[in-house]
Amino acid sequence: MRIAIVGPTYPYKGGGAQHTTELAHRLAALGHDVVIESWRAQYPGFLYPGQQTIDSPEGRPYSHVRRALDWRSPAGWLRCGRRLRSSADLVVLTVLSPVQVPPYLGILAGLGRGVTSLALCHNVLPHERKPYDRPLMTALLRRVHRVLAHSEEQAALARELAPAPVAVAALPPHLPVAGGGGATGGVRRRLLFFGMVRPYKGLDLLLRALPPDVSLTVAGEFWGGLDATRELIAELGLGDRVELRPGYVPAQDVPALFAAADALVLPYRSATASQNVWLGHEHGVPVIATRVGALPDNVTDGVDGLLVEPGSVEALREAIERFYRPGEPERLRAGVKAVDPEPYWDSYTTALLG
Repeated sequence: MRIAIVGPTYPYKGGGAQHTTELAHRLAALGHDVVIESWRAQYPGFLYPGQQTIDSPEGRPYSHVRRALDWRSPAGWLRCGRRLRSSADLVVLTVLSPVQVPPYLGILAGLGRGVTSLALCHNVLPHERKPYDRPLMTALLRRVHRVLAHSEEQAALARELAPAPVAVAALPPHLPVAGGGGATGGVRRRLLFFGMVRPYKGLDLLLRALPPDVSLTVAGEFWGGLDATRELIAELGLGDRVELRPGYVPAQDVPALFAAADALVLPYRSATASQNVWLGHEHGVPVIATRVGALPDNVTDGVDGLLVEPGSVEALREAIERFYRPGEPERLRAGVKAVDPEPYWDSYTTALLG
């Protein structure tokens, strides 16, 4: 089958680009003719305030990539669709944000109805929503032939918006770097918060829950700036125990971060699918996570981490204190095992191909 995946890949960074790239590799390995239709310019800066591209690839780049799409060029969206009308049997639109919908509608207008189109929704709607999100996603999902969602909850939301058939498959692992072995040299009484810092991820809850004898490293880009976090750290008197490492963390720097931590903490208020549990386990580190989205599917409570109810400072503090009971960090670390990606990808590609 001739498959075109429209989405980010290197030099774009982060989980969306890593997933698009690995998906192309996996489909090509199954014998399909796969191209990634990627971007010269994906978003205007005011819609994505962080770093968009990187200098070195995270993982193995895909060789068959066209980088012609530009958010400033609607004529280019239409040309892409017209080209794919005669060169693709399946067009996969990778949906990371509703702001991608106008280019995708342009591609679909050029594509026509003769080529099967699929919306691959990392999130059907964002965690932090704008008034235009629902109408944009409704317009897209009414135009495609099929939808792939990463959870039953997200599939139900897609079905509310449009009548297109919806398949469900768990987001498979697409980790860019091998594990670093986890913390060494005993218990350090240091936790790690890793990844893009956004309100729904609950860093403020973790700062308020931090016990007095535990330190924290926060590593990742701050969506919307650092001021509110710095003010909260000062208000709570945590300046000597919280290390902020703002900015995107290159893949080569990730192992050292995890090696210095006793556990990765994911205090999310809400979630769909996340790679971060698997990333922690790949580096030999237990995970303390809230019971939201797919997080509890990937943490075995009391075996390779701890699960806690979301939105509660008190419950999170109790979980951290429970984690640091004598012998617990070592016992939970011993229970951590790296994920086997193959079953996840087998199910995922089967669902995508229909």
